[in-house]
Amino acid sequence: MSESSPLPPVRLTSEAELARDALATPLLSRAARLARWAGPDTRVGAGGELVEEQLPGAADALGLTGDDAAATASEAWRVAIDTGLVEIVDEEEGTVAAGADLALLTSGAPQDVLGVWLTALETVLADASVPDLDDLVDAVDGGGEIDFSTLDWDPEAEAEFLDGVLGNLYLLTVSEGGAGESPVPLPALAASMIVPDDMGEPTNDVLEQVSDAMMRLDDQFRLLEPVGLVDFQPVDETLMADTDGESSAAADDADVSRYGMVRLTPLGLYGLRARLLESGLTAPAVGDLADKGADALLDGTAAFPPTAARAETEQWLARREPLAAARELLAAARGGDAGAPLRRLHCQQALSLVGLEAEPALREVLDDAELGGLARVWLSEHGAADVPPPSEAMIFWLTIDTIAAQLAAEGNSAELQGLVEGLAQQHGSFFAAAWRVDHPATPDVLEAMGRLHPDKKVAKEARKAAFKARSQQGG
Repeated sequence: MSESSPLPPVRLTSEAELARDALATPLLSRAARLARWAGPDTRVGAGGELVEEQLPGAADALGLTGDDAAATASEAWRVAIDTGLVEIVDEEEGTVAAGADLALLTSGAPQDVLGVWLTALETVLADASVPDLDDLVDAVDGGGEIDFSTLDWDPEAEAEFLDGVLGNLYLLTVSEGGAGESPVPLPALAASMIVPDDMGEPTNDVLEQVSDAMMRLDDQFRLLEPVGLVDFQPVDETLMADTDGESSAAADDADVSRYGMVRLTPLGLYGLRARLLESGLTAPAVGDLADKGADALLDGTAAFPPTAARAETEQWLARREPLAAARELLAAARGGDAGAPLRRLHCQQALSLVGLEAEPALREVLDDAELGGLARVWLSEHGAADVPPPSEAMIFWLTIDTIAAQLAAEGNSAELQGLVEGLAQQHGSFFAAAWRVDHPATPDVLEAMGRLHPDKKVAKEARKAAFKARSQQGG
């Protein structure tokens, strides 16, 4: 995930709901139960782990049975230690007591609970990057040290791989038109890390790498599900016995769910966003701008997808009286800087969500050179009476401003090309008048129209007009 690419905003549930979700996760709830179970007779080893003879008692306290009971209890105990739910009193004696953070789970604010959960998440993520225990045992040399060279394991590379996978899963979840709340097939997630973007048909070697990565992810997501990061459907174990020789990466649509499916939970979205912010990335959330000024709203939503921009604007408007909000938006939309046309476009979109209570604010700017055009559009669309017709100069200025905003928002899109063709067709003398428009973006807009128009003669007229506009502005 590129540090320079802005991430789409995520829609988070409330901290109170997230805290309830955190307390209900199997891993944190088990850790809390063990913290309350621990007493004066509980003993731990040098690393804070429960001594082996006490694991059956811990498993029993959690109601666990079966071959994995001790390992599950041990994992929950480690989380209890790492999160401060249990504190080591005497390292030499191995005695413990309930930690200060245990009370946060019952009497702390939602943010306190989430802080404990985030620490638990880091513990599990670290565990998920470690090789299988059997492999570690096999790698112990004669001196009792782990020979990492025999494991074919690079701790940093393994952690980076998992971070990359989770980053891709986050991006797929929050992107408009992405996975959203739908699960993502494990082969697709593995391929996103292995297959180069410019590769057409993956080679057999690449498909084998995808298959290996998929099986690694299957193990890792099994560990990550109990902490509440993901909902996970593991790989169908009967596939391991298949002998048809086909790569698991080549699953057809009917079989894809057998190869594993994963989706981030609302709590998982919160956790990954917190980690992205911690790493220095900009990871906005819908609602971040609700208590900021209109200038921050119009600039901040410039990179948002349409649905997210509307949701952010609705939250911003919900905190303000319509008339005051309209005046603040209009004031923030003024300016001759490069970002001003896009601000005015977002201002117009925001004002479309405001009712007739805002009419006085729009009438106040009817004579404003920068805002008079959009004010007339708003008043007409809302059926207001006595809307003065715009002058020809205002129409041309608004046209240039609109195209400049579209260029900033979408670049040379097909929609903009259609607009350019329509303007040139409807107004035969458009370019003869347009180069005189007193707008900072006039030369750039006319140059863009020259690039976008398919007719060579019209395109040449646009380029000539752009040259005149630039000369007039002293460029």
